[in-house]
Amino acid sequence: MLETLHCADFEPLVGQEFYLTLAGYAPIALTLERATELGQPRAPGLRRPFSLLFLGPESGQYLRQGTYRLAHDQLDDLELFIVPLGPRGGRMQYEAIFT
Repeated sequence: MLETLHCADFEPLVGQEFYLTLAGYAPIALTLERATELGQPRAPGLRRPFSLLFLGPESGQYLRQGTYRLAHDQLDDLELFIVPLGPRGGRMQYEAIFT
């Protein structure tokens, strides 16, 4: 399913929460802050690359770079590789890139 997604699929979801579940922990809400297209497709017929920027909850703890399952009620569960970008206002920023 990841291969069929486009930036436009996420644009209406900006400001909404995606939930990440880790064994033994309560679900963690990540707020989708921005969905941004990144340049041109690598080849004709391919989608334009895009970035999703998420904000984690206010916390002194953060997720490590890695693949996590995120759930949203308007999409199937997504296995996304996210990277922590650094804190902002007490919340960690995370990015997922789609090529």
